[in-house]
Amino acid sequence: MTTPSTPRHPLIKNHTCGIGPKTILPFVALVCAPLLWGGSFSAMRLALRSLNPWSVMWLRMAIALALILPFSRRLSLTCYQKGDWRMLLPMVFFQPCLYFVLESHALQLTTSSQAGVIAAFVPLMVALGAFLVLGEPLGKRTLIGLFLSVTGVVFLSIEGDATGQAANPLVGNILELLAMACSAMNFLIVKRLCDRYNPWLLTAFQVLAGALFFSPGLFFLVRDTVAWTPRLILSFLFLGGLVSLGAFGLYNWAMSFVPASKAAIFINMVPVAAVIFGWTLLGESLSVVQCVSAVGVILGVAVSQSAD
Repeated sequence: MTTPSTPRHPLIKNHTCGIGPKTILPFVALVCAPLLWGGSFSAMRLALRSLNPWSVMWLRMAIALALILPFSRRLSLTCYQKGDWRMLLPMVFFQPCLYFVLESHALQLTTSSQAGVIAAFVPLMVALGAFLVLGEPLGKRTLIGLFLSVTGVVFLSIEGDATGQAANPLVGNILELLAMACSAMNFLIVKRLCDRYNPWLLTAFQVLAGALFFSPGLFFLVRDTVAWTPRLILSFLFLGGLVSLGAFGLYNWAMSFVPASKAAIFINMVPVAAVIFGWTLLGESLSVVQCVSAVGVILGVAVSQSAD
């Protein structure tokens, strides 16, 4: 007889604690998600040139919601247990709602390099939270991988914006830190809920909450005159379909198999992907220090996934 605590989707029957033959697909998902998030920076820059930030976020979530709605019948709610709203509500509130509000304001007050340094500590927050709350062990290789990846992101961020000006770096950095704390809390809650919930159902909850939360963007969308070029339309399809739905869905699904501390380290590949996309698509500079830092991040991720 199936109990309420049994996972509703068959791929979550066997959880493992490292990347190996049985977890190659989660590994691929953990690599693809940061690549998509990294590519979103270029698309967001294009979108924000034409639309208000709230309009951009609403359109992202609305597109993602429209794409996942046809599959809603396959996302059963029978796994819900009394009191689960106490975790589901904070999950969607922390991310995407509060996270994007805090980070958008933070980036207006601090430099991208300082924000990048602070963002690098998300895996540390998740690893510590997973150790204290979820009881996940912290092995030596995981700690070494964390150190290498964080160090790589720090140097990558500093080198990328050495001359950036900040309007109010203290307030901006505090807001960025709070945004990262929201992201870490979201990852921990998702990891706990994945024991019973289909990760794509959790993603649908996040998308729906984001569409409702950022709905004031409709006012700016109707008020402002927007030139809908093919490039702008493609940017929104990428942001809504491949980032807001695809990247978050893939990452949530991979979290079902991999310990939160190990999965979180892949987040530090986001700035690496952003730098590579900026170099290849936008013609931005790529220094030797950035190349070495990127290698350090990738090496750190690889070390953290090996068995302790």
